[in-house]
Amino acid sequence: MSKTALITGAGGQDGAYLAKFLLDKGYKVYGGIRRTSTSDFWRLRRLGIEHDVNIVSLELAEESNVARVIAKLQVDELYNLAAQSFVGASFEQPIYTAEIDAVGVCRILEAVRMASPQTNFTKPRRRRCLERWSRHRNPNAPRFTHGALTGWQKLYGHWITINYREAFDLFACSGILFNHESPLRGSEFVTRKATIALSEIKQGRSESLKLGNLNAKRDWGLRVIISGACG
Repeated sequence: MSKTALITGAGGQDGAYLAKFLLDKGYKVYGGIRRTSTSDFWRLRRLGIEHDVNIVSLELAEESNVARVIAKLQVDELYNLAAQSFVGASFEQPIYTAEIDAVGVCRILEAVRMASPQTNFTKPRRRRCLERWSRHRNPNAPRFTHGALTGWQKLYGHWITINYREAFDLFACSGILFNHESPLRGSEFVTRKATIALSEIKQGRSESLKLGNLNAKRDWGLRVIISGACG
């Protein structure tokens, strides 16, 4: 019998690639999609898996919805990739960002504990939510403006994962990821904004590349850290 997996945020860059990876390994894949998100799953379509992923309505801000979905599916693996990751939106929707990036993680873990304890849970974190502890008195203090808004919420998600693993003996992991890009990256992010604009310039449809804060810095080092033992 094939394994089953639920991916929240399956319509995003990482969710789509992960869905393709698991499908290639013979998994039955469910894609958790926010009810108010676009129904145009262009990333899944680009990868040729639009009709292979079983879409389920999953809103991390609604506890009863999360509990019902997890109890019904009883998946072997759950990858929580849903998050508010765009800087501009985090300023405009700070409460919603906290609901999804922090409390949403706890809702999933509690639903797993209560109704599907055999499910292996994995949640990726941004490197910036932990920062370079050697430069700070508080090793987990968010340093950047976006981190000041969302860093503490993501730290809550990180540590609540550890707490559920240790307190309830769940298989619950946090993977700390660094910035990474692909052709499926959203056009609102700087790398795709630049490549799209350059393509437009080359084809004579535009004359300039417009960016926001030119003082912003990003680290694209290719590193992945797995936090703690799993299981």
